[in-house]
Amino acid sequence: MRWRRALVALVLVALAVAAGAALARSAGDPARQDPVRAVSTGLRCPACQGESVADSRSPIAAAMRQVVADQLAQGRDGTEIRRWFVQRYGADVLTDPPARGVRLLLWGVPVLALLAGGYAALRTLRPGAARTGSAAQWTPDARRAWRVASAGVVALVASVAITADLLDPPARPAPADPVAVALQLAHDLETQDRYDAAAQMYQEALRDRPDDAVRLRLAFALLRAGDGAAAQRTARDVLAREPDSPDGLLVLGLAQRNSRSVEAGDTLRRFLAVAPAHPAAAEIRRLLATGREPAGP
Repeated sequence: MRWRRALVALVLVALAVAAGAALARSAGDPARQDPVRAVSTGLRCPACQGESVADSRSPIAAAMRQVVADQLAQGRDGTEIRRWFVQRYGADVLTDPPARGVRLLLWGVPVLALLAGGYAALRTLRPGAARTGSAAQWTPDARRAWRVASAGVVALVASVAITADLLDPPARPAPADPVAVALQLAHDLETQDRYDAAAQMYQEALRDRPDDAVRLRLAFALLRAGDGAAAQRTARDVLAREPDSPDGLLVLGLAQRNSRSVEAGDTLRRFLAVAPAHPAAAEIRRLLATGREPAGP
């Protein structure tokens, strides 16, 4: 019938227009022109609500963008970089995590719909099945095939959607723990000798989780970054609550020595008295015995 042909033509035109619009958007998408933004758009900012790493202004997002830029410079592609983040922070670091559970069934619905449509089309368009004489008429078999296929697709979609909602309710995945992300980023930055950036990540972690273990990591990062005064303040903050903290005494003594404080020797000897088996104890003994600078904490 003419109206059916017109409807098919209208659907084809609509699909062509939609495809053209999608291509136009892709061509003008800044993310495709900026590879760092293209990858960062697929990462969720742990410190924000509903923002991607590309759009967030938080320090954690800035550090994650820098990691993306570094890895792109090393020749990794977007898939490899996203996999790197997932391995450290879990799949929820992605803005669009992969489907899980019963909802995976929804991916099969389009395939089944195509199979059903193909079956109906074969039944309808086979020679002599759709036309009789010179008048275009649907045969009973053709009508039945279209009805069964349509009803089956509708029932399949409805049943899968209802079952998925009952057994696996849709829920927006929570972002990765911002403290855990900040600490992991800080560790990764330290392995790259980027101690200033690592110290900033430790400070971010401290805002959400005041913890002396994190303060000590911050103190060490500040010391390695050359900010001895800030390292001393952070170490003294820890020692005010735990006077015999071995790492607190160690970083304080080293910071004092770097600033040529007369208190450095006493602080380092106290460190040895408190923790004689500490991994850094042998180096500190050589330092005190020879007066040479240590290799570092």
